[in-house]
Amino acid sequence: MSKIKITRIETFIVDLPTIRPHHLSMAVMRNQSMVIIRLFSSDGIEGIGEATTIGGISYADEFPEGIKLAVDTYFTPLLLNQDSTNINFLMKLLDKNISGNNFAKSGIETALLDAHSKRLGVPLHNLFGGAISENLPVLWTLASGDTDKDIEEAKKSISDKKHQVFKLKIGSKKPEEDIKHVAAIKNALGADIKITVDVNQAWSEQVAKRAIQKLQDAGVDLIEQPLAKHNFEGLARLTSYFEVPIMADEAVATVQDAFKLAKLNAASVFALKISKSGGLTNIARQAAIAQGAGISLYGGTMLEGTIGTVASAHIFSTLTNLDWGTELFGPLLLTDDIVKKPITYQNFSLEIPKGIGLGVELDMNQVEKYKRK
Repeated sequence: MSKIKITRIETFIVDLPTIRPHHLSMAVMRNQSMVIIRLFSSDGIEGIGEATTIGGISYADEFPEGIKLAVDTYFTPLLLNQDSTNINFLMKLLDKNISGNNFAKSGIETALLDAHSKRLGVPLHNLFGGAISENLPVLWTLASGDTDKDIEEAKKSISDKKHQVFKLKIGSKKPEEDIKHVAAIKNALGADIKITVDVNQAWSEQVAKRAIQKLQDAGVDLIEQPLAKHNFEGLARLTSYFEVPIMADEAVATVQDAFKLAKLNAASVFALKISKSGGLTNIARQAAIAQGAGISLYGGTMLEGTIGTVASAHIFSTLTNLDWGTELFGPLLLTDDIVKKPITYQNFSLEIPKGIGLGVELDMNQVEKYKRK
């Protein structure tokens, strides 16, 4: 039987405005730039993928313009005329010839998996054994920076049955200011509403030890990445010292990171993201390490649009120890979309789209409207 060959790969950047400024410790986002990948094969099937970073180049080594350049210049020549169905071989080929570039690799693998699951006539999650649930709980990040606005936003979200777990981005201000802000929100929302904080690597170990104690006393439910991503030993010390769970995010980028963190008992929870890991298959590998080590999982986001969010949802839906739900609210942060049918969010959850492949389709009129010229 003749091979189904990759015939063309197309990339473009879309810039979508956000509903409000989104404050992080390293940047303030006012729009989201996404690299969209279209992969065409000789059987006429198209797969789509997305590679998205946070705050341009402020969060990670990759950035939209660089991702597009890398895919067009280095990825595409390697992939053209290769067997589109042999995804494991193709990802190994990319890893052998291209160092790093995990965001770009994730977008390519998503497009390959989307195409192949369409070819087989099944939802993408079936390629990983099928979904445990077709609905995933989704938290919301309160990132206005204003305590009263955040409380009002959270209460409305609870009332509308959109979200009942909330994350606060801290670390850009003095710890005392952040703690006061977080404690006030936790107190206003009550003990039944979970509050997590993401420090985005902003603290030293000495500062973290003092601040986490106060956050734990205030009833905060989870502390995300308080230290620099390379300080595994420091994370291990904090994990053993506090009752409140410590979650590794930037520290657990790769399968190798997951193994090292598990060996050191350096986190109670892993935040998994398809972009930083290099794709959905590596998420499954990291999850297996976590399950073996008794570490809980959390479905993270790079604030992707609908394509990247749905790709994440498909793999997260197959994980048995997704104890902390997900953060897949990226599309809700955008004022518009580039797909024909948006994701459904209701009853505090995201519904995985029905249908084959990812279950979403590009709206080319919308793509033209927002595509960077």
